Amino acid sequence: MLDHRARTFLAAYRAGSLTQAAKQLHVTQPAVSQHIRQLEAHYGEPLFTKTSRGVEPTAAGALLYQALSAMENDEERLRHELTALATSEERPRLRFGCTRTVADYVAPRILATHLARHPDEHVLMRTGNTAELVALIDEGAVDFALIEGSFDRTAFASARFSREPFVAVSATGTAPDHIEDLLGERLVLREPGSGTRKILERNLAAHDLSIRDFADVIELASIPAIKACVAAGAGVSFLYRVAVARELGEGTIVDVTPRDFSVEHDFSLIWQRRSRYATRYRALLDSWQRMR
Repeated sequence: MLDHRARTFLAAYRAGSLTQAAKQLHVTQPAVSQHIRQLEAHYGEPLFTKTSRGVEPTAAGALLYQALSAMENDEERLRHELTALATSEERPRLRFGCTRTVADYVAPRILATHLARHPDEHVLMRTGNTAELVALIDEGAVDFALIEGSFDRTAFASARFSREPFVAVSATGTAPDHIEDLLGERLVLREPGSGTRKILERNLAAHDLSIRDFADVIELASIPAIKACVAAGAGVSFLYRVAVARELGEGTIVDVTPRDFSVEHDFSLIWQRRSRYATRYRALLDSWQRMR
């Protein structure tokens, strides 16, 4: 169990202010300051530095936050497990998050098989971009996430779920030799901040190109809408092959990935580093990999 000093530290870290932490905890600011000083004396390191807007964590403070946050969330999971032992009506939920492509094109098949094997499992799946899912893990709203984007590897442990081809698709045509051969096309892509767009932008940059080098750009927040536009001849798009596998099989769109633009990217399972449930998450990942 976390003591009151640890909970005070977590509140101050998240609020970035001792005053705001005191308000949230319904204690005085001197009490918050005293708890922080006691922790600093215990660990022998300063945990915060004062700023004009509040406090910022030191390197030691950031490290302590990772450890205590994982302990806090593990404690909540353990509480639900102990409750589940006392009643047959409540079971701990399988709480996890997925980025959009994973949620729409990978998770349904996995969950169908998982629930067939574990019919009494209660599932809560949240969707969002990588930054949103990382925040949900940090606050304990989900236990782990299956993502396609980049994340802070000092704060989160991970394991690869799959390595996915990232392809260019169009209504007609053949794969050209060079990415420059597609620049005369209209580009249909996700909104800024999406994982698929970031991957495209990063790999275009490796060729000294950007999305602005295409003839025109259409931004859509929906992968089904992007695929429909591409199939109707509106332009070319770049998506994970898993998201367009059905359309490629049916022939409504074709793979026009340039020969010099071969891209693959990991889908990863992430969870809080130092969580006591890491072994469980890895075992679940192994099981899901066999379901693909």
